[in-house]
Amino acid sequence: MLDTDAIQAAAHALYEAEKTRQQTRAVTLQHPNMDMDDAYAIQRAWVDQKIADGDRISGYKIGLTSRAMQQAMHIDTPDFGILLESMAFPNNAVINTGDFCDPRIEVEFGFVMKKPLRGEHVTVAEVLDATDYIVPSLELIAARSYRVDPDTGYTRKVFDTISDNAANAGYIVGDQRINPTGIDLRWAGAILYLNGEVEETGLAAGVMDHPAHGICWVCKRFAKHGIGLEPGQFVLSGSFTRPVVARPGDHMVCDYGSLGHITVNFV
Repeated sequence: MLDTDAIQAAAHALYEAEKTRQQTRAVTLQHPNMDMDDAYAIQRAWVDQKIADGDRISGYKIGLTSRAMQQAMHIDTPDFGILLESMAFPNNAVINTGDFCDPRIEVEFGFVMKKPLRGEHVTVAEVLDATDYIVPSLELIAARSYRVDPDTGYTRKVFDTISDNAANAGYIVGDQRINPTGIDLRWAGAILYLNGEVEETGLAAGVMDHPAHGICWVCKRFAKHGIGLEPGQFVLSGSFTRPVVARPGDHMVCDYGSLGHITVNFV
């Protein structure tokens, strides 16, 4: 386990990287023997600095839910990050790419909770019962630490990504609310257009066969700490497309068919 000073120093480096828009080096370069608990401790210390600035927790994101992404990161479990109120963007948002380090967009569904949900054995049915509504969403991810170090060529590891709030930097929410029991979410999908061309497509079944499985996972992860999800919280359930790089001038439209569209312009 890293000591408190090391955890605080790593969190502060990520905090400064976001504030100055200058990426920092991967934590594992300095601490190659750190583990998952260390990574989540750094993440929480980073969040605590944001809260000290006046921000508030609004929910959670779940990542690494597809087999392809787990294999790419050499890990066999999802991860999670913490959503903050300042991260929320409306549909038709105009986003300044210069405000983020290496911004990218992922396609997913968000769950808004209406009941508390906790425990190691939460089921998909219980997730849906505890959900007020589901909404098409895009996640804005960023890399406050270098994905590939420019000096050494070192590629950051999953512990670096988790330390970096599981790469979360924002989320864009669609307008249409979906009844959680009124749709087979596994077959819900989307087409992501980048500047008028199809860039990505996917089905929500790519998220552990059903996006609610990701929420089951995070409840299990939280159970040992005696915490869970609370009414009103927003949970991003995991991407079913690869990340798409966002550059100044890009126009993205995500078409969820009968479930609506999300439009984002980058400047």
